[in-house]
Amino acid sequence: MEPVRVKLVTRTGASPLGSWTYHEYRPTQLAGIVELVWYFDGPTVHRRKRVLPNGRVELLVNLGEPYRLITGAGRERLDAAWVGGMLSRPQVFAQPPHQRVLGVRLHPVGAYALLARPMRELSEQSVDLHDLVGRAAAELAGRCHEATTVEARFRLVTAWVSERIARGRGADESIVWVASRIDRSAGAASIAALRAETGLSRTRLVGAFREQLGVAPKLYARLVRFRRVLAMLQDGATPLADVALAAGYYDQPHMNAEFRALSGITPREFLAARHPVGDGSTTGEPRGDGRLRAARTQ
Repeated sequence: MEPVRVKLVTRTGASPLGSWTYHEYRPTQLAGIVELVWYFDGPTVHRRKRVLPNGRVELLVNLGEPYRLITGAGRERLDAAWVGGMLSRPQVFAQPPHQRVLGVRLHPVGAYALLARPMRELSEQSVDLHDLVGRAAAELAGRCHEATTVEARFRLVTAWVSERIARGRGADESIVWVASRIDRSAGAASIAALRAETGLSRTRLVGAFREQLGVAPKLYARLVRFRRVLAMLQDGATPLADVALAAGYYDQPHMNAEFRALSGITPREFLAARHPVGDGSTTGEPRGDGRLRAARTQ
């Protein structure tokens, strides 16, 4: 069988500590399951990283030194591979001096199919992958270590996800439909109207959402809307009043209050600490001058 073609987006840059490289891949064969696969290799400018709620579940495979969870629930030392469940408040991690880490950003219904367990058990948690899938976690990490290129690692991890999903049971079609409508509306869809279209009772919809996504529908809609704000600010959108209206908030004070409730920081603090790559899901506390210079996009 011909290998799946991996179309990479690559960004390189430099900091006072040295050069870094970021790769990103969006596997079309896993659309609706995996949003993107990414890989970062470079010195750590922000020794502490704040991970913000974004309505997604993250699978990490670490090829370098361990990370340490400082603020949040879950395993304190994170070594080979772990999963970050759905968040509604930030987590803070201590990062190694040099990072070599691969991430798989999963739609929550994709994470449910991949891990075959109630997602509410992982909410607000960072959980060692071995505790979820057993020895398959060490096998995945070992194969990623042995791979000699980023493309090979991306093929390995997407094949691993595909194989596990093919053997598992997916989320209920009605729950997938409601979640997709919330996503497509950027969190603006009426939950009551969506529930009425499914024919589910409120209790059944909320229970199934918590089981299969990790949070209730209204909280998921809040996270999706907040995710849009993060992406807009990451891209440099201003002024903040315009961002608030574009994201569906009543006004800027409403957005500011929600931003602080979900992230623990203000929009302006986010702008000062955001990373040069990614969708805005993380910020850092600068070391040195904290500035990274994006050099090239391929």
